[in-house]
Amino acid sequence: MHTLRLNRVIVTILMSFAGIIFIMPFLWMISASMKPELDVLGYPIQWIPKRWNAGANYNEVWFGTLPFTTYYWNTIKITLLTTLFSVIISSMAAYGFTKIQFKGRDILFLIILSTFMIPSQAILVPQFILYRWLGLFDSHTGLILLGASSVLLTFLLRQFYMSVHNEIIESARMDGANHWTIYTRITLPLVKPVLATVMILRFIWTWNDYQNPLIFLRSDHLFTLQLGMTKFSDVNGEFYSLMMAGAVSAILPLLIIFIIGQKQVIEGVASGSVKG
Repeated sequence: MHTLRLNRVIVTILMSFAGIIFIMPFLWMISASMKPELDVLGYPIQWIPKRWNAGANYNEVWFGTLPFTTYYWNTIKITLLTTLFSVIISSMAAYGFTKIQFKGRDILFLIILSTFMIPSQAILVPQFILYRWLGLFDSHTGLILLGASSVLLTFLLRQFYMSVHNEIIESARMDGANHWTIYTRITLPLVKPVLATVMILRFIWTWNDYQNPLIFLRSDHLFTLQLGMTKFSDVNGEFYSLMMAGAVSAILPLLIIFIIGQKQVIEGVASGSVKG
């Protein structure tokens, strides 16, 4: 018993030490964003600034020469709409592939799942040509449609829908409920933990996406935050304090989303391990 407790203490200490090491670059980034430029690279590192310059740094990021607020709003709009459509479409597809019987259902799902093996870079040219032809090039609508569905998220949701007993579906059908009622009122509440996990994953992927905006956007006023940060680094790359202030501003929504949804993510992972 004493050996087991000692092992737990040692593991806890080691994990805490590793956690501190991993979080140190983030803490340095926050600290550097609040310092004057001359103090950023000072040695030894001043974790708590002796001179504060946060107001000037963040004011330059948000209200400086580049339209950072426009990039921010574009990213929020694209990310929220993409996440919304992706979760709706993926959850509906997962429900259809598990709870609705139709001919060739499993084969069709395998065909869709096989597309996950195709690298996204391999279909960029056909997508580019198609979007030019449809008139969706250089528009937010095109970017939203690119991420409106996900094979991986459909697969994850399908695994959880399979854990929902068919007897529940049959009972609802006998009571006169249609598939839409069953989907919205019965199955969605049962898979809420994994649904939250899927939402957070899609939000993070879309927020951090650099490739698709780079390929499918040309107008500066349509740029997302990732493209805006690239322009910002080109203009202010020699000023580390400004770069760190921009980086902190860019990742702040991700931290908020994770803090709000971490409970659901843990529940989703835990329930998945039990069901697995």
